[in-house]
Amino acid sequence: MKIAVLGGTFDPIHNGHLFLAEEVLSLGYRRVIFVPSFKPAHKEVGAKDDPALRLEMTRLACAGREEFIVEDCEIARAGTSYTIQTIDYLREKYDFGEKPGLVIGDDLVAGFGFWKKAGVLKKAVKLIIAHRLSAENFPFEGDHIYVENSILPLSSSEIRQRIAGGKAYRYLVPEAVYGFIRSRGLYLD
Repeated sequence: MKIAVLGGTFDPIHNGHLFLAEEVLSLGYRRVIFVPSFKPAHKEVGAKDDPALRLEMTRLACAGREEFIVEDCEIARAGTSYTIQTIDYLREKYDFGEKPGLVIGDDLVAGFGFWKKAGVLKKAVKLIIAHRLSAENFPFEGDHIYVENSILPLSSSEIRQRIAGGKAYRYLVPEAVYGFIRSRGLYLD
């Protein structure tokens, strides 16, 4: 079965993430595994970050979609999240049948060589590169495909800023996530 892995902080998960997962399904993948990170290796998280809340929001966003699986392996493992460890774990747990797809944004292509065990990771997965910065395809050596997705001007950091500033954000996140954020008072300063 063709399975793709979509990792991230998902702080919060938003409709752009779900749209991208739908695009990946249109490439012939049967499942997309969402993997919220505990502590990303190449990104800072806020002092108030709570991985358990990000995991719950991801579960709420994916509820009712059998094509979407939420995996808590990085949060359960704790510590810094490295993609190669996650791929090794998922290969043991799921029957990929072939190389899993690994979804990344084109903003990460240039720095991919600096990821932990980048050479091993490049051989272990087929990169599925989504457009975030540009509609053009950046060169990448290794097994990869570009998603022909629309660039959505949407980011988790912008949503957090909108919430903190009292601005509208309801239709940028799934309805269940919106309700969860409001009920918990998340992202308010």
